[in-house]
Amino acid sequence: MGEEKSKSRGWCGWFIALIVLAAVIFAVVYMVKSKMKKSDDGDGAGPVPGPPGAIDKKYADALKLSLQFLDIQKSGRLVDNKISWRGDSGLKDGSEASLDLSKGLYDAGDHIKFGFPMAFTATVLSWSILEYGDQMDVVNQLDPAKASLRWTTDYFIKAHPSDNVLYIQVGDPKIDHPCWERPETMKGKRPLIKIDADTPGTEVAAETSAAMASASLVFKDSDPQYSATLLKHAKQLFDFADTKRGSYSVNIPEIQDYYNSTGYGDELLWAASWLYHATEDKTYLDYVTKNGNEFASFGKPSWFSWDDKRAGTQVLLSRLLFFKKDLSGNKGLASYRDTAKAVMCGLLPKSPTATTSRSSGGLVLVSEWNALQQSVSAAFLASLFSDYMLTSRLHKISCNGKIFKATELRDFAKSQADYILGKNPMGMSFVVGYGDKYPKYIHHRGASIPADATTGCLDGFEYFNSTKPNPNIAFGALVGGPFLNETFLDARDNVRQNEPTTYNNALLVGLMSSLVTTSSALQSLK
Repeated sequence: MGEEKSKSRGWCGWFIALIVLAAVIFAVVYMVKSKMKKSDDGDGAGPVPGPPGAIDKKYADALKLSLQFLDIQKSGRLVDNKISWRGDSGLKDGSEASLDLSKGLYDAGDHIKFGFPMAFTATVLSWSILEYGDQMDVVNQLDPAKASLRWTTDYFIKAHPSDNVLYIQVGDPKIDHPCWERPETMKGKRPLIKIDADTPGTEVAAETSAAMASASLVFKDSDPQYSATLLKHAKQLFDFADTKRGSYSVNIPEIQDYYNSTGYGDELLWAASWLYHATEDKTYLDYVTKNGNEFASFGKPSWFSWDDKRAGTQVLLSRLLFFKKDLSGNKGLASYRDTAKAVMCGLLPKSPTATTSRSSGGLVLVSEWNALQQSVSAAFLASLFSDYMLTSRLHKISCNGKIFKATELRDFAKSQADYILGKNPMGMSFVVGYGDKYPKYIHHRGASIPADATTGCLDGFEYFNSTKPNPNIAFGALVGGPFLNETFLDARDNVRQNEPTTYNNALLVGLMSSLVTTSSALQSLK
């Protein structure tokens, strides 16, 4: 009898324990579901990405390749050169002005050093390193990125010999373009173009200021003296750009056929934004808030490119409101962030304000010339904005009343990256050397001529006209890309679609580094 009572009490205890356990499990599940529903409804805080996590190999491989193309484009006496078919070149560049302008980057498939797009290349590369240096480091690409950046900023330091003088071009397209030869063997004249107080060029001076200000942040810890030198030049160039206003493509008409500027206001805002991040000097913050109505085109989304910095500036200044709570009441910055949100809403495919400049395969396309520039830049900005939101525990964005998650911006960025890497109706990658099918006949002098060939200006056209694929693979080169109808002709004379550029690759570095592993945003770039 006592044994039966003991058993009865044991079973009763287990039954009560099971009821309690079930209640706890139910409560936990209810709380999780409630939080998930709250998150889905856009009222809760989204997940915060942690330190770099699992590596996505396809993006890691593409990042490594995209940086390799910057090595291919280097001019000067090459150090630790890993490109077997490249050698020293342009060693006398700048000599006519008693300057050493041998470093820097060749612009595209030619051998001109155009200062305006080269400065944009450096600014974007700096931004990528500052935001995603930890991701780069995980896959051993941080040092190569910093090396390419320094190669470029070394050039800009030499190109700025005094406060109001900046050399903005080495080489003349009228001399260079009629020739088809390797940079190592070119013998034509390499004339220089400069801007100064009498012939100002606000946009190129301001963009070079942005490049040096952003790079000063990159090297602040590893080389404080070099960082200080860059910042000094950045301040001088901004003052030059702002006090001696004038468009370089108006004052130097021969520029117009190549890198014609549509205005300099965006570059002034862009440079001031970077100088504020580099110095936290309120003067620069006041500048962007005071001049925003004139230059920022608030409420009008734009495309980020070497010529138009408005969208980039809007995203860059947005990070201040995300991470600096003492600036939360700044109405001028709010206008930048509101316009950045409008840019993001235009990119989301299901947004009421989604851009119609999109191929049937989902690629954002704005131009038939070098179309991928805007595709990559839009994806890079979307990735950045998404990471700002998630790190700030703000995970929703409203587009004309319709709510989207921050992760959907990242999904958009991935869709553009995947298209470029081969997930497209053509089944081809637009990054040379990535995947099984990629362009083999890119418009690039060095890649198309055998390294052991001896050619002059004209006889190199034997290789331009060759039906054989380029003998040297320009690994990592991002070509111009497809047309809106998703056709692409892999031909050496197809400059619109098949010529790579350094600024396209800088944007590609930013995009791939943002996707290579779990992202998070630093709350301060200093």
